[in-house]
Amino acid sequence: TAEDLADFGHWRRWDRNNPRRVGGAKWQRELAAFRSLYEWAAARGYIPASPVLLRTVRLPDGSGVQTPELAAGEVRASNVKWLTPRAFALWTRVGLLGYSADDVPDAGWRGRNDGRDVAFAEVLFSSGLRRRGAGTLLMVELPDTSVPRSYYPGRVAAAVAKHANRYFYVGAAALRAVEVYVATTRDAGGLPVTVRWLVRDINRAGLVRWDDGGGVVSQAPLNALTDTDRQRLYVEADGGVEPLALWLTEAGLPMGYRSWSRVFDRANTRCAALGAPVFCTPHMCRHSFALRMLVSLHHALDRRLGLDPAERRHYQQVYGSVWDLVKDLLGHRSVETTRDIYLEPVRGLQLDSLLDGEDHAPSDEVLARLAVTTGLVLDVPAAAVAG
Repeated sequence: TAEDLADFGHWRRWDRNNPRRVGGAKWQRELAAFRSLYEWAAARGYIPASPVLLRTVRLPDGSGVQTPELAAGEVRASNVKWLTPRAFALWTRVGLLGYSADDVPDAGWRGRNDGRDVAFAEVLFSSGLRRRGAGTLLMVELPDTSVPRSYYPGRVAAAVAKHANRYFYVGAAALRAVEVYVATTRDAGGLPVTVRWLVRDINRAGLVRWDDGGGVVSQAPLNALTDTDRQRLYVEADGGVEPLALWLTEAGLPMGYRSWSRVFDRANTRCAALGAPVFCTPHMCRHSFALRMLVSLHHALDRRLGLDPAERRHYQQVYGSVWDLVKDLLGHRSVETTRDIYLEPVRGLQLDSLLDGEDHAPSDEVLARLAVTTGLVLDVPAAAVAG
């Protein structure tokens, strides 16, 4: 009964006789599992009604969503690892582009690396790449955008990937931001460096040959170049030389990938100072990509393709489940890692029921409902982002 569940919730979270009490985030997941089980049983007539009582919560866009009355009122910020697209957009505009929390340009903003910083953040959010994989990209590794498409494939070298070289996919909008950065603010007129490898050629197989400046010519596959190696690569350009690295500092030198954490920290400090209710880390972009892809792929299979249960089973037998697709996009070895860590907000929830009745709802609104029901996804009102 509802009273039994309330008693259990109290014991699980607050009772001093319980030696292993849990926090709000854990209780949210358990409550979601209870709700999924009992709604399934009630729909089939095994029980008269679910003991998980619901209340209506208004979303920022004015629509309503049903959430359990026993939902945790607090969830620790350290457990919030996901952002909706509009929360990410507000963070970039306030933290990286110098807007106010009311989405008005700040006349006192003196940012000098706006284009670079936004392009990097967009690449992370759009591709799910790790900080090291995205932060060590070379100019020659950017995907070819000559053919119009929504997403473009690229490759992460084994030496800078966590496990092995793999493909990644990045959105066209993120690549456009990179192209604007390269064409405008990527200043390669850097200071002299003591260790510089001048690239002679890179063949179609990805084999790089370079001169170390002392007359010694070496070669290695792009796939085997570490982050330190990549910072040493230079090419001839406009009568001089410039780094082959994509991301450069204000001095025109290759930017170490660890430096991106400081960029995100400064943006978070600015958001907090201006009262913008958003924050972000490089790894939050990866978590958010995973959740967004899961919802989008489920929506594509169940709605746009109109698959019935038998067709969906056949599709999964041939191509694998949506969980497997997200696992591959993240470069994970195990689908359990994808399911248990990166997609925690939907553990215990049935995505089918989440999407039911929302045939025309965009993925952001599904994510907004997850933000309300789990407390683990950071969201803002749609009106907070005008751009």
